[in-house]
Amino acid sequence: MTAQEQPELKYKRILLKLGGESLMGRRSHGVDPEATLRIAREISEIQAMGAEIAIVVGGGNIFRGMAAAAKGMDRGTADYMGMLATLMNALALHDAFSKIHVPVRVQSAINAPQVAEPYIRQKAIRHMEKGRIVILASGVGSPYFTTDTAAALRAVEIGAEAILKATKVDGIYTKDPKKHADAIKYHKVSYDQALKDKLRVMDMTAFAMCRDNHMPVIVFDFFTPGNLKKVVHGKKIGTVVY
Repeated sequence: MTAQEQPELKYKRILLKLGGESLMGRRSHGVDPEATLRIAREISEIQAMGAEIAIVVGGGNIFRGMAAAAKGMDRGTADYMGMLATLMNALALHDAFSKIHVPVRVQSAINAPQVAEPYIRQKAIRHMEKGRIVILASGVGSPYFTTDTAAALRAVEIGAEAILKATKVDGIYTKDPKKHADAIKYHKVSYDQALKDKLRVMDMTAFAMCRDNHMPVIVFDFFTPGNLKKVVHGKKIGTVVY
């Protein structure tokens, strides 16, 4: 298919929210370079079609701040450690994109000039306009906020058309589909209904920010090859929260 024959993108500027666990591959923790490279290749396909992409990646494969706080660590300290874990994951993704010659920049909400640019909204937008993928690390730079909240905030700031939340399931269900055979999938759900039905889409701070700024969130199975491409073209994949 030639460039002229490519279908039009429904979502040209997106924020992709990746869990840190997506970088583990088959490992129990840490980063699997092969899995990270597969992710980079999948994302590079939509970048080549003209999508403007920002990525927020979690740090759960390395460190979980809330879990550590629950075991007695100071919450603020634990959250800062979690932010550093997201920066490590951002650097791993940067390495993977560089290996396949995709232009990429890492911006961090925590000052780390040796390895990342500081997060500057206008500079992030300019990078995307020039065809560079921007990886936004270190959450919002303050404790007590999750990477879901960072994704919501950054998506609004950069003028993203949607947040694509990459998961291992194909959408939002009434119950856990792995435990309940009668679980029903939502194809579309309003923010109000998600609140009423107590659907765990994001944490409440992130959810409220998306609702107040009319930011759609698409929850989809990122690990089925080709799904990311289908989402940006507007195909009915996953669940749309609107």
